[in-house]
Amino acid sequence: MAVVLRLLGEVCAEVDGRPVDLGAPRQRCVLVALAVDAGRAVPVDRLVERVWGAQVARRARATLHSYISRLRRALAGAHGVVIVHRSGGYALVADAVVDLHRFRELCGGDDVRALTEALALWRGEALTGLAGEWVQAVRDRLRQERSAAEHDLVDARLRAGQGAELVAELSARAARHPLDERVAGQYLLALHRAGRTPDALAHYREVRARLVEELGTEPGVALRELHRRLLAADPALTASPARAAVVPRQLPAAPVPFVGRRDELGRLDVTCTAPTVGISAIVGAGGIGKTWLALHWAHRRLDRFPDGQLFVDLLGDERAPMDPVVAVRGFLDALGVDRQPTDPHARAALFRSLVAGRRMLLVLDNAADTAQVTPLLPGGRSCAVVVTSRRSLPGLIVGHGAAHVPLDVLSGTESHAFLVARLGAARVCREPAAVEELVELCGGVPLALGIAAGHACTRPRVPLGSLAAELRSTDLRSTDLCSTDLAGPGEPPATPPRTHHRPTRDQGRLVALPALTPAHSRPDHRSTAPEPSYATHHHR
Repeated sequence: MAVVLRLLGEVCAEVDGRPVDLGAPRQRCVLVALAVDAGRAVPVDRLVERVWGAQVARRARATLHSYISRLRRALAGAHGVVIVHRSGGYALVADAVVDLHRFRELCGGDDVRALTEALALWRGEALTGLAGEWVQAVRDRLRQERSAAEHDLVDARLRAGQGAELVAELSARAARHPLDERVAGQYLLALHRAGRTPDALAHYREVRARLVEELGTEPGVALRELHRRLLAADPALTASPARAAVVPRQLPAAPVPFVGRRDELGRLDVTCTAPTVGISAIVGAGGIGKTWLALHWAHRRLDRFPDGQLFVDLLGDERAPMDPVVAVRGFLDALGVDRQPTDPHARAALFRSLVAGRRMLLVLDNAADTAQVTPLLPGGRSCAVVVTSRRSLPGLIVGHGAAHVPLDVLSGTESHAFLVARLGAARVCREPAAVEELVELCGGVPLALGIAAGHACTRPRVPLGSLAAELRSTDLRSTDLCSTDLAGPGEPPATPPRTHHRPTRDQGRLVALPALTPAHSRPDHRSTAPEPSYATHHHR
């Protein structure tokens, strides 16, 4: 489940987009007092001081424990969020997005996109609805951090060559902060780039006069140097806009329909949209829906990756999986690199340099093993990586801290919902017994359900009962089911996945289902097989 704690505005919490009742203001203040130090123990005495202030009520400690209990109940449905007792205090252990920490993490660089995203997290005055000395001190500090981020964003936009676009904004800011030399310098440069150099020089004179009159000091070195360069008409001040970075959008279309996988979607949210994003490994049998899950989640979270999305099918189930050198070359092409290094290591290093600090998503589909994936991993933690594989990828999980997201078959209810989405409620309702048999025969395997639904859609006059009988009693490799342009040439029949559920006696007939989709989507019995070394069958 996706959990978001919001402090940069009215204090609130959401689980999968639904608001959580956090109780009275003082109870919410307890959560804030823990959230600002998420992951670290806050001593009870400090919590009491933060919530009640210097004039501590006699029963404050007892009331604090009561608030903690209520907050635990309120957050009970939030997977991965818990308040624990630790070292004489309490700690909020949260696999969640706390907007304050997200804001600070985004402000760590000087990228226009990241700073814009950081400031977009603000929904008004921080900690709205709460009062107290500690709350006000935190609010004042956050106000300063917000102001600094606004200044940093202007600097980043100026470095990108902007000027005229900033004049109105900086004029208002200069009026609010007439003695702020950083704002004055930004305003001077914006005016100059807007073709208003005389206005820039006039503003400098005004700022200098005010500084001398009110503070008894001359402008600082940086502002004086900018003034000198304006007088000298330094051509370097009229910067041309930096070349816009290429923003790749390589994701294939989102799967339709998509049902179930609520817990798995929540785990991806926690891992890949946390303040420091990471790697998720979706593992399971072929045909179990790994790629569908990755693409469905990715399309739902496109707004978190404004710098682009990269996708590659690594052909891990083929006899000749893709060499990672080829995948890196494709990524560099997508990023607009015209001249690539010939050395594979230099090429991989260039790729890591290009994605460093950018908020991007990499989907590495159908991986053979960890060795194939490793050269494709970014060097930092600004990019999220989703890997899908039929193997368990222990090296990726242990060596790179990837979150393990195993997939099993769909439940009967989810399988039924899948057929309703594909065939329509009316057709499904007309033959409930046949639908139940189809669900049983397909065994919860999304690929098998898709094959059955696809043939039902292309044969709308054929009763579903007839299709179920065909699945039940016929060697499907010898039927029309094999005649499809969705299968690759010479593709062998698939084998059913292992599942944690007991298979039906007819589920073995899925062996006869032909591959109506590309080979990398076929069910396979290697769901959690240990991974061999990629190096044992590749020269690199």
